[in-house]
Amino acid sequence: MVSEKKIKEVEELKKLVEKYPVIGIVDMFKMPSKQLQEIRKSLRGKAIIRMSKKSLIELALKGVSKPNIEKLLKLEAKQPALILSELDPFKLFKILKKSRSKSYAKAGDVAPEDIIVRAGPTPLPAGPAIGELQRVKIPAMVKEGKIHVKEDTVVAKKGDVINEELANVLKKLEIQPIEISLSLLGAWEKGIVFSKEVLDVDEKEYFNMLIQAHSNALNLAVNTCYPNKISIKILLQKAYNYAKNLGLNVEILERGTIKDLLMKASMHAQILKNMIKL
Repeated sequence: MVSEKKIKEVEELKKLVEKYPVIGIVDMFKMPSKQLQEIRKSLRGKAIIRMSKKSLIELALKGVSKPNIEKLLKLEAKQPALILSELDPFKLFKILKKSRSKSYAKAGDVAPEDIIVRAGPTPLPAGPAIGELQRVKIPAMVKEGKIHVKEDTVVAKKGDVINEELANVLKKLEIQPIEISLSLLGAWEKGIVFSKEVLDVDEKEYFNMLIQAHSNALNLAVNTCYPNKISIKILLQKAYNYAKNLGLNVEILERGTIKDLLMKASMHAQILKNMIKL
């Protein structure tokens, strides 16, 4: 029998889902509480995060009248939570993407980039810690009472899995190589579910694509003589130049050609005059 507490939780989730125009799924897997509090703070007044059991979230989404919202359930999240907002999905994704913070590595974490321990003094006093550094292949020595790293050392390459021994050393060296952020897997708005790949827009690249598309469309309109608000000025100038060139080539006297024809006649007359002098 389903407990009254679970029934109440599902009803509360349904009310929230019905209330907000944008509903998203975020993955809370391995999200430290400190970083989560910072993200909640950055979202204050913009969005709310509601954590609940996966089964209860599924029941809530299936129990509301919003079209296609059940497609959110197809998004793979190890520990799903709802994010609800009045912002459009793209702005919401951008805010979450910016809300990144550094964290110490744990055993099993994957290095997001090459992890480099720089040469120089460490915060560690002379002692057994020097052996720990050397075991993870960091060349170290004692100098002025502190452990010093002899040279820049790559202790993990991008994509490497960090073991417990290295994680402990990095923490002692106060190196935080892991970026923590809340991953928005997808968001629903007005019957459409936008995936993470669609929401993750490179604004600069998108702007350049718009410029290129505008340029291509204008070239097509001009080359096919298709008049519109933007191409009409270019087409009229093009038509004027063609008409003027035709008038000059067949020597039609009219307002647009008379000046150039007179200049042409004067130039020919001068050439002829010079030939007669010879």
